[in-house]
Amino acid sequence: MGNLRKIIIDGHEVEVDPAMTLIQACEEAGIEIPRFCYHERLSIAGNCRMCLVEVVGGPPKPAASCAMQVKDLRPGPEGQPPVVRTNSPMVKKAREGVMEFLLINHPLDCPICDQGGECDLQDQAMAYGVDFSRFREPKRAVDDLDLGPLVETHMTRCISCTRCVRFTTEVAGITQMGQTGRGEDSEITSYLGETLDSNLQGNIIDLCPVGALVSKPYAFTARPWELTKTETIDVMDALGSNIRVDCKGREVMRILPRNHDGVNEEWISDKTRFVYDGLRRQRLDRPYVREDGKLRPASWGEALAKAASAIRGASRPAALVGDLVPVEAAFALRQLIEGQGGCVECRTDGAHLVPGNRSAYVGTATVEEIDSARHIYLIGSDPSVEAPVLNARIRKAWLSGATVTHVGPEAELTYEATALGAGNRFLLRLLKNAEPQEGAIVIVGQGALMGENGPAALSNTMKLVEKLGGKMLVLHSAASRVGAMDAGCTTEGGIDAALNGADVIYNLGADEIEIPAGAFVIYQGSHGDQGAHRADVILPGAAYTEEQGLFVNTEGRPQLALRAGHPPGEAKENWAILRALSGEMGATLPYDSLAQLRQALVAEVPHLRRIDEVPQNEWVPVASAELGAGQMGRAIRDFYLTNPIARASELMAELSANAQARRAPPVAAE
Repeated sequence: MGNLRKIIIDGHEVEVDPAMTLIQACEEAGIEIPRFCYHERLSIAGNCRMCLVEVVGGPPKPAASCAMQVKDLRPGPEGQPPVVRTNSPMVKKAREGVMEFLLINHPLDCPICDQGGECDLQDQAMAYGVDFSRFREPKRAVDDLDLGPLVETHMTRCISCTRCVRFTTEVAGITQMGQTGRGEDSEITSYLGETLDSNLQGNIIDLCPVGALVSKPYAFTARPWELTKTETIDVMDALGSNIRVDCKGREVMRILPRNHDGVNEEWISDKTRFVYDGLRRQRLDRPYVREDGKLRPASWGEALAKAASAIRGASRPAALVGDLVPVEAAFALRQLIEGQGGCVECRTDGAHLVPGNRSAYVGTATVEEIDSARHIYLIGSDPSVEAPVLNARIRKAWLSGATVTHVGPEAELTYEATALGAGNRFLLRLLKNAEPQEGAIVIVGQGALMGENGPAALSNTMKLVEKLGGKMLVLHSAASRVGAMDAGCTTEGGIDAALNGADVIYNLGADEIEIPAGAFVIYQGSHGDQGAHRADVILPGAAYTEEQGLFVNTEGRPQLALRAGHPPGEAKENWAILRALSGEMGATLPYDSLAQLRQALVAEVPHLRRIDEVPQNEWVPVASAELGAGQMGRAIRDFYLTNPIARASELMAELSANAQARRAPPVAAE
């Protein structure tokens, strides 16, 4: 970091980067500065004045530490390092004055406020406030906003920190929120009373330091001290966002983001945050077997016996790995079915991903490298619905000067991109004109890799990466895909070859696919979705919050999901069902615990041992193929209804309907 600057904070000498603000320098020195408007991932507003400090030798008034840089400090008379005080009488008086101002119009809602117990204003009033107020005027009141079904507003509590305005404009890329009026009439509002139209809007709930913006579905269902908190991994898209699941008893009450600079920073998409009501509905909580065309409840022993005899008697069993399956279950399924001479397939959407070549199904770039990219090429991908948090990173790169080029169906991106069109010819044109570029990243989506042109689209994209001298990232749409590919759950010829002629199909949570008639289907999953309707035997499994499991994200980073609750009724963990079934078949899998299963897994796939590290993939170009005329497709039709948990959620159904209504062309009144 070269030219560090010495400053003295509360008597301690520290060396910091001169570009740092004083609030950051104080954090380096381990001193906490109270703040409401400052947030390290948003631009600086400097409008709450809570972070005031005293600069010795500076102006005779406190300075806002979030808006003043270290390089702006003057040295002492003999060139001594500048001195900053955060605990002097001047600072104490200033903070008490600011807190008194903030509380002039703040309602005394604390006992009934949903933010109670985790409210920044409450905590800081306790630490830095006074126990009286000199104001006797009546409090002002403000009308609440309607921001849609996700964010509930109590705008009388708002302290105008503008974090929500800055987040929606800078990170989410929408312009509906802002501040109007002056003086006592100033208020945060939405443009013409519009509701928010973004897949990331739920993050303003976490950002709000008071109870002005709270979660509508979670409001008044629990208090923070009643909740059991579990740190785990999200499976709603392939980014593998780090999340915290809060449970009250057996029920998931809310899902919050965790900070991870390499993956999701501290944001999560609305689907990740609000999908939890789908964990309660349409759950499979006991085994079923089909008799005379109808499903009836059965015991575990009966269901496993029927499944085992079907697989043993099969001439060609096949297995499908769904989109939400942890690596351990996919690995156990592969060992079970291949041991019976069958085949396993995880590429259920027909995407052309090359087994064994990680550079072709994961790529060579990490998600974090998008931040510093100068040129970003999106090939057959719409990150705004496939991975909204990754899309926010691309927007961040664009804001700092990166150019974005998009080949694929029309997409509502949150940044300016040169949209060429969906035809394959545009990829060929890009390839023809490509020249080496510093900091180029090519993000190829499943929309390009699906269909008969998938192999050619992949080989041409890899050629483009080589000509640009850049890196490639494959953007997946299924959380389990990379892990299942790593575990070898693939068949020569893909999904069609796997299902062709199969007389018994073991369906492990694959609900987005039509299973051919005539085959005997064993369905193992958590929800009564499409797969369960077609099944002859149903084995109820755990959802992603109910078992431990490894998930490998779209950049190839293995992450460990932990169990937040227990599966409902008689449902069991997925790997345990497969282990029990193998015993019933007389072909017992060689592990009795999850730890033993993981040992067998990492013996075969060593990089899965390194949790939270992105392995370096060796660049291996795939065989060249002629790219036909056709168009690139869409990987995701409806952002809110991509998996069985989301389809079981009432809130996701409402959001999906609202989104469709917004997209529908307006009809003129006759």
